[in-house]
Amino acid sequence: MVSMLNVKNINQYYGGSHILRDVSLQASLGRVTVILGRNGVGKTTLLKSLMGLVPIKTGSIELDGKPIQNATPYERARAGIGFVPQGREIFARLTVEENLRMGLAYKSAGTPIPPELFDLFPVLRQMLHRRGGDLSGGQQQQLAIARALAAAPKLLMLDEPTEGIQPSIIKDIGCVIRMLADRGDMAIVLVEQYYDFAQELADDYVVMERGCVRASGQGREMEADGVRQLVAI
Repeated sequence: MVSMLNVKNINQYYGGSHILRDVSLQASLGRVTVILGRNGVGKTTLLKSLMGLVPIKTGSIELDGKPIQNATPYERARAGIGFVPQGREIFARLTVEENLRMGLAYKSAGTPIPPELFDLFPVLRQMLHRRGGDLSGGQQQQLAIARALAAAPKLLMLDEPTEGIQPSIIKDIGCVIRMLADRGDMAIVLVEQYYDFAQELADDYVVMERGCVRASGQGREMEADGVRQLVAI
């Protein structure tokens, strides 16, 4: 396995609160690393820290063997991180096409939208000239993922992509995530509350509790390791 992301002992504070406590994890090419945990344990903060949206106090983050903990979010995107935030955060007033072009913002002018995105998400081709705000929640989620994929990232991070999405589109998104991982040229980190969806996709898992890594292992061992009970609300 080729490790694309190496996180070692990162600590993050919000005001006086210690949010992330010596968190370490790895994500490898061709594998889906699922991060689970109850609400408020630091999962979203972890992804924002990896993207550079919130600063870490101590620890190291390496992408493809290079330290990035001091890099800006823009520099991390250029280095190969694609991020799909919780709540999608598409540009509601921009068209689908314009949203996709935002994913190519640091590429040279005139860089075409990769046709593969429309193979992965055919609905986006049909709605290319509609405003993002006019799409359903599931369609907006597909747009957010496609936007993150536009620049061909080496690491794709998704924060609860099933939140508020109808079951048929959840299944489609799961198929796309598996297909992307199986190509072998990308590592995927998935934060997810929906246990069954996470278990189905997980090659590796990490369980967080109170800002710490409580357990980790291989996806096929999740039931045997009692992960469902660890994350039960």
